[in-house]
Amino acid sequence: PGDTIYHSIPAFELTNQDGKPYGSKDLEGKIYVANFFFTSCPGICPKMTSHLLRIQRAFASDDEVRLVSHSVMPDKDTIEVLRAYAIEHDITPGKWHLLTGDKEAIYSLARESYFAEKQLGFGKKPGEFLHTENMLLIDRQGRIRGVYNATLAVDADQAIADIHKLKREQ
Repeated sequence: PGDTIYHSIPAFELTNQDGKPYGSKDLEGKIYVANFFFTSCPGICPKMTSHLLRIQRAFASDDEVRLVSHSVMPDKDTIEVLRAYAIEHDITPGKWHLLTGDKEAIYSLARESYFAEKQLGFGKKPGEFLHTENMLLIDRQGRIRGVYNATLAVDADQAIADIHKLKREQ
């Protein structure tokens, strides 16, 4: 359908696990999967990480596909903590970026740009803790093209299939 309107992610820049600035400029022309996590999360995050690893493996040699995980606890998830987490979980540098930075900027990005939480609307206070199992598929133009439950293997597989479909789009 030619009349579909997709939401675009506005410009952002945070810091990755290598201590380098990373954001929308680096993702121009790339297809990527975004999620929100924190390294000390005992609940849904380990499952999300294992399913994102499936996506990383599926596109290991594909320079067009990236993964971007935004920390919702940037005060605890320092560059050093993110780097250690990346090493511990076999996260490929340059392929999968773990981002930290200003908490307000991350929460604003999550809630107002990615619509990462199911509870939409005005119910959340700006500082209220952000915790979501959603991962979002973003196309080459920076538009949201899919939302998946990152704790489910079947959703990770669907995201992989949908990335292949996006790769065929011009």
